[in-house]
Amino acid sequence: MRDTEAHDAGVVAKSYPAGPGWVVEARGELDQDTLAPLEEALTRAAGDHPVVVLDAGAITFGDSSFLNMLLRLHRTTTLRVAAPGDQLTRLFRLTGADTVLSLHPDVREALAAPA
Repeated sequence: MRDTEAHDAGVVAKSYPAGPGWVVEARGELDQDTLAPLEEALTRAAGDHPVVVLDAGAITFGDSSFLNMLLRLHRTTTLRVAAPGDQLTRLFRLTGADTVLSLHPDVREALAAPA
């Protein structure tokens, strides 16, 4: 997998190797119409790295299709979600996903978390 820089106006800001895994930075609104590039980036990372961190700090909205994608990916790899904002934190809490997904305050802590 190669390091990628900003994808103009896309939901994947960048992807890069870090510590034991791969970080994918996402941004903007994530719903069924915008989710495909992020799902592709996360799935590719999961195939190549033991740990995948979604840096969610710049995600402004996520809907049920976003949540379902995270839960599917969680079943196939070590997925960690870093820096979820208020909207995502509320979504995870209301759906119970906060008890399933590995949530962390920032990328550094997500990468350092025990397996």
